Amino acid sequence: GSKGTVAGAGAWQWGGDRGSRTGPGSMRCSLRVWVLLGSLALLFLTSLLFSFSLRGGPGLPYLDPGPDWEESRRVKLVPNYAGSHKPVPAESGQQKTCACTRCVGDPGVSDWFDENYDPDISPVWTRDNIQLPSDVYYWWVMLQPQFKPHSIQQVLLRLFQVIPGRSPYGSWDPARCLRCAVVGNSGNLRGASYGPVIDGHNYIMRINLAPTVGYEEDVGSHTTHHFMYPESAKNLAANVSFVLVPFKTLDLLWITSALSTGQIRFTYAPVKQFLRVDKDKVQIFNPAFFKYIHDRWTRHHGRYPSTGMLVLFFALHVCDEVNVFGFGADSRGNWHHYWEQNRYSGEFRKTGVHDADYEAQIIDRLAKAGKITVFPGK
Repeated sequence: GSKGTVAGAGAWQWGGDRGSRTGPGSMRCSLRVWVLLGSLALLFLTSLLFSFSLRGGPGLPYLDPGPDWEESRRVKLVPNYAGSHKPVPAESGQQKTCACTRCVGDPGVSDWFDENYDPDISPVWTRDNIQLPSDVYYWWVMLQPQFKPHSIQQVLLRLFQVIPGRSPYGSWDPARCLRCAVVGNSGNLRGASYGPVIDGHNYIMRINLAPTVGYEEDVGSHTTHHFMYPESAKNLAANVSFVLVPFKTLDLLWITSALSTGQIRFTYAPVKQFLRVDKDKVQIFNPAFFKYIHDRWTRHHGRYPSTGMLVLFFALHVCDEVNVFGFGADSRGNWHHYWEQNRYSGEFRKTGVHDADYEAQIIDRLAKAGKITVFPGK
């Protein structure tokens, strides 16, 4: 057969008849030809195996997105949400999207912002946008690969039996001024006395541990949204929205378990078996929105955006006015959390997967464009 012919040809070229048919020049030529053919075959096999694995083959069962995931390559928009943020022309001729002095959604203020900002991508993962585009899905699951087969849609449908699974955020309203405080954990909050200013906002968004008891004068006492991972989760008051930032399917299994059976006690670290939060206020950060920030804003600097950036852009998509507190170093250049006693610990900057300097540039640029106001702290 053909395999025998190829093998025979190879044997003849390399070790059989060394007569007049194969001089030194043709031997070198044959070697190059066979090396080239071998390389092409290896390349073909590699690409074949890779494409097979991306189709959910047995090599990578945890990457099985189900039969419907290939339907769409672009971010799914929430029904009745797409286009709902179109600005309303004001009498002055300028378009106003809210009743605040400066509104996030007002177009024509910054070309850079307008080019990158997509108001129709929902920051919340819901029943309506349950299907992720395949490119988003594969990027997301590779952030923290879990080598276990899970049907993501089945996991989400189970979760949405426990929590509402819908977005509570509506469209722009020219009569509304929804003011939001994004409160980071920087040590520059210590001694800044921002508490009353922060508490004066409609939405107050906090991240991970973020204690308020004992720090009310500097960081405020109210919270409306708390963004956490399973590994940083804590119980919350009944009026606070718990926004889960999921990095893996196991995180979705955990939140379902923590609000019901308590089966999961460990992800890559011990996690709370049960979580006391208001189930009706639990929201899931949308991986499509996560990737949108990575692609459009942080521009692939760092492996993925920091939680601070995720929360900041969440606010930029649900609020009319965004004020930022507790980001960056303190006035002496130290990176630490406001509840840490050692200001030289540098804990804030040791993440390794984020580009803190590039993210600081984005925040600065957003401030210069008039889309956010940054309170520098001390």
